[in-house]
Amino acid sequence: MIARELVKAAPKVLLHDHLDGGLRPQTILDLASSVGHPLPVDDAESLRRWFEESADSGSLERYLETFDHTVAVMQSAENLRRVAQECVEDLAEDGVVYAEVRYAPEQHLAGGLTLEQVVEAVCNGFAAGEEHADRDGRRIVVRQLLTAMRHRARSREIAELTVTYRDRGVLGFDIAGAEAGYPPTRHLDAFEYLQRENAHFTIHAGEGFGLPSIWQAIQWCGADRLGHGVRIIDDITVSNEGPPKLGRLASYVRDKRIPLEMCPTSNVQTGAAASVAEHPIGLLTRLRFRVTVNTDNRLMSGTSMTEEMLGLVEAFGYELADLRWFTVNAMKSAFLPFDERLAMIDQTIKPGYALLAPS
Repeated sequence: MIARELVKAAPKVLLHDHLDGGLRPQTILDLASSVGHPLPVDDAESLRRWFEESADSGSLERYLETFDHTVAVMQSAENLRRVAQECVEDLAEDGVVYAEVRYAPEQHLAGGLTLEQVVEAVCNGFAAGEEHADRDGRRIVVRQLLTAMRHRARSREIAELTVTYRDRGVLGFDIAGAEAGYPPTRHLDAFEYLQRENAHFTIHAGEGFGLPSIWQAIQWCGADRLGHGVRIIDDITVSNEGPPKLGRLASYVRDKRIPLEMCPTSNVQTGAAASVAEHPIGLLTRLRFRVTVNTDNRLMSGTSMTEEMLGLVEAFGYELADLRWFTVNAMKSAFLPFDERLAMIDQTIKPGYALLAPS
């Protein structure tokens, strides 16, 4: 069993983390008081427990309801900047060296901000967080992914915003929200626009809905990565009479090295997996899919990259070499330019793991 200290010290790469799902409880209390937003409890520890218990329902829809409180306190440039800065600081403290953090700009307009002002506030917060972490000796790079809500009709607008800011801290686009009834093909115009603009995008697919969602995300929309992608397991037949048999879609995903942004703790909470020990990540890793490990929503899931990796170590007996494999997978799959990805792998990740490996 790998010691917690080693796992925390290991360099980590995070591709699937929601800004509005990772606030500090005390920050929510501070900001809610300043904007007059009522909360279910009035102290930080109780609020932390409330979020975790409310999210641990087995329902994606119920899980998403917890965001009402976090989004409510993220409606000004000042508040967005604080949340973004603290996000970077918390990730750096956990040993994350590179992260792509996503959020939906359209959810932060109630205070009168424009979409552009939202993006710029988050950008400023990320920059301040990087500077603070660097002063503490923890170098980290954090970039934005802009999310459109799949039940609304602003995806083309958010896609255009992504392209506008792609040289100013925004690396890609995403759609999120309840999958059932809102297939990714509803947003085909946005995805076709992004492809014409040579822009990167990921799609939440195969979490709350099955193979059709994954198939549409890849074959109709052209996703570079799959957010979660847990249900790809439905296209793999396991028997005692031979090796697992991959269906056409699963084979395509593996052959094309389409990255899976897997979030074990969150997937258990939303009912996409029965437990971490039964999570498809174990089989998909053995079959050498392009698996990455992520947090999804650190507040709601009461998690961190260290906790996610420790959970996998306990469930599957992974060793430091396996954690390095997940990390390199994630860095290869990042939307950062190729030379910067390669430098991060060669100059930060590999040397970082080499220092932790037993001599």
